[in-house]
Amino acid sequence: MLEIIDNIRKIPDLRNRILFTLFVLVIVQLAAHVTVPGVNAVALKQYMGAQGSRSIFGLIDLFTGGGFKRLSIVALGIMPYITASILIQLLTVVWPYLEELSKRGEEGRKTINRYTRYGTVIITLFQSMMLANGLAGAQPIGGQPMILYARLPFVLSTMLAVTTGTIFLMWLGEQITERGIGNGISLIIFAGIVARFPSAVGRLIQYLKIGETITPFRAILIALMMVGVIAAIVVMTYAQRRITIRRGKQVVGRKVYGGSTSYLPIRVNTAGVIPVIFAASIMIFPLQILGWLTGISVMDMDPGIWKSILGASQPVFEWLHRQMGMGSFLYNTLYVLMIIFFCYFYTSITFNPKDLAENLQRYGSTIPGYSQGKRTEQYITYIIERVTLAGGIMLAVIAVIPNIVYGAWSIDPTITDFLGGTGLIIVVGVALDTVNQIENHLRMRNYDTFRKRGRIKRRRFS
Repeated sequence: MLEIIDNIRKIPDLRNRILFTLFVLVIVQLAAHVTVPGVNAVALKQYMGAQGSRSIFGLIDLFTGGGFKRLSIVALGIMPYITASILIQLLTVVWPYLEELSKRGEEGRKTINRYTRYGTVIITLFQSMMLANGLAGAQPIGGQPMILYARLPFVLSTMLAVTTGTIFLMWLGEQITERGIGNGISLIIFAGIVARFPSAVGRLIQYLKIGETITPFRAILIALMMVGVIAAIVVMTYAQRRITIRRGKQVVGRKVYGGSTSYLPIRVNTAGVIPVIFAASIMIFPLQILGWLTGISVMDMDPGIWKSILGASQPVFEWLHRQMGMGSFLYNTLYVLMIIFFCYFYTSITFNPKDLAENLQRYGSTIPGYSQGKRTEQYITYIIERVTLAGGIMLAVIAVIPNIVYGAWSIDPTITDFLGGTGLIIVVGVALDTVNQIENHLRMRNYDTFRKRGRIKRRRFS
């Protein structure tokens, strides 16, 4: 490892990229501690602590590195940008104008990115308005006021500060992607999750001393489960289904070329951590809307007013809000379905069987037992569908492990989040992707990589 670090130091471009990335991530963490103006920090801490980590607040706070519970200028993190990206990608499939833009190369990509930024600003303004308005009207705990001045100025200033913070994060993510190492948006989320790890370890030690919910046996079991889940994520990331490809012989003059056999690798988890990030982002919306409709958690309006507005539908919304609680059966079911859906969706827009079949035919390659053209396309599509389903199910199972452990042992969610789930999947996935990019830089310059002494064997999946 020391030799690899020394090799990185010898490559100025790679060294500068890594240092720039670390510098930006430090700025992101510092921004998470800058609160918006006009909020009572003591009352806010008491109020947020009373909500619990299994609420929507805990889910949003997971992606912001604690910035949400502090009501910092990056309280919404990069989630509005991800939500806007999801909407734009969905519209690209159904709206011919955006579909045409996506086929125009670099120019079309820049236009789509500009629309994504506009959507980010609109979504951030809406979410920050609802957040500020809800906190301004929330019942304070301990008798202290939540805000220090009038409601309207507080809402407007919070909207401006949080929207500016989200745009700042979006810009920093783009700078990391362009000038640093790895995917900037993913690394910002990665840094926010990793920042919670020391507090999780501290809570684990604290509960272990008390000995009520966490015994020494459970602590050992938690550590083993964490190692096992990390190993499963790594295996799933590198697992692939290989399709045999044969290249026909070609006679050029007196020489015969081709006739070789190779493989077309199809990764089990083609979409990486994207489905988990997308699913978690989308799941925030129904929880927010149901919370507003029922007047629970973020608003303190008189229930009588709500009933007069919503009429007979109020009990239905209250029932849905209870059933959709973090870690509930309905929440887990929808979360699993969303992950599988986004696995298929992201794979479909990044992997085109028709183009692949045409390329194989163009270069005189065939899949044994299948004719070129339509039959090859159908076979590749069949394999992709099977592999994607298996990858989506495995990803979903890992994602809901913390909810299962929490339901069985009632352990603090800040601890169970590192047994699997959204946080651990993102951390491991982004770490592997970043290490791969570093290895590519080392390999291009003929330096040893992190896997010098033992390469990770790719699993064959069938």
